[in-house]
Amino acid sequence: MSGPIYDAVIAGGGLAGLSLAGHLAAGGWRDRRVLIVDDAGPVSAVSWGFWSRPDGLLDDAVSRTYDLIRIHADGAERILPLRPYRYRVVRRPDLVRVVHGLIRHCPGFEIRSGRVEDVRDGPSTVETIVDGQAVHSRWAFDSVTRPPASAPVDARLAFTGWEVVSDRPSFDPAVPTLFDFRTAQSGGARFAYILPADPYRALVELTQFVPPDVEPPSSWARSAGLATYLRDVARCSAYRTVRTESAVIPLRARPEVRRGRRVLAIGARGGLIKASTGYAYQRIQRDSRAIAASLVRHGHPFGAFRSRRRHRLLDAVLLRVLDREPARLEQIFARLFAANPADRVLRFLDEDTSLRDELRLIATLPPAPFLRASTAALAR
Repeated sequence: MSGPIYDAVIAGGGLAGLSLAGHLAAGGWRDRRVLIVDDAGPVSAVSWGFWSRPDGLLDDAVSRTYDLIRIHADGAERILPLRPYRYRVVRRPDLVRVVHGLIRHCPGFEIRSGRVEDVRDGPSTVETIVDGQAVHSRWAFDSVTRPPASAPVDARLAFTGWEVVSDRPSFDPAVPTLFDFRTAQSGGARFAYILPADPYRALVELTQFVPPDVEPPSSWARSAGLATYLRDVARCSAYRTVRTESAVIPLRARPEVRRGRRVLAIGARGGLIKASTGYAYQRIQRDSRAIAASLVRHGHPFGAFRSRRRHRLLDAVLLRVLDREPARLEQIFARLFAANPADRVLRFLDEDTSLRDELRLIATLPPAPFLRASTAALAR
């Protein structure tokens, strides 16, 4: 075995890899040898929205915060206060800046450009193949390679987003739109999302939940739907597009196989995308914090974040309802936000509610489709 042996290799310099590097640097591993391998290739997203209450380790990367959100569902517009939550936005360049600032004080941390081709688990060390060369480490955190086996896909989330600059004031800079169902519903539940920077500039996305046995709409079809939404709903017909992001993300309510002997999958590769919402930022922060704490406390990373079984079941039930009756999503969100304070709904989506809270939320939903879906999900 030639070359240095690292304490850990982080395969991938995206959201999950950067977040874990930051938490390791701040969480008692500043004197260890850690290699972060970043292929610097194209990314599906360059900014992440999330809601949170307490301050987080990487909150210096937050570029915008909002105290209100807008919902358009079931023919009604609602502008809802979020307190004690706030909706926050992190841009990738700011996340890179903050994480690099943390690891700058860690002499053993190293960032290398390269492509991770394989991560080979072993009883005492891990062999990570970077551009054809083997790198050895005691632990590896993998966000890039294909898993050997995955839980079945329960749905897919297909989205296309444009950062647009309008010729006239078209956006409310104080209030992001999380769900706007005033768009054609075809082949799955579809809604628009608007993240405003100022009256002229915003990220506008069209997002669609696609059943597992249905082909996701093409990028061209999503772009056409987005252009129609901007023209007919947002009343923004004269604009230029400065950036595009697009992806089709598999959603799985059942847990992924994350753990090897010395390898732990992280990020989307580790099943950290919330199946019922497609959000991942806060779950990745929670997971990174738990991994860093486990390494310090136990000498291994396997005390990682785990979603409760009842929350996975609720995700599975919702996705099964959407599989059979996609139009229900608009009704579900309309009822949830009409009958509950926004912070209770967000705590529920963040898996931070008690069973009593969850029963109160479920009681506001149409019972028949959820009872049918619950019976099917429990029988899996």
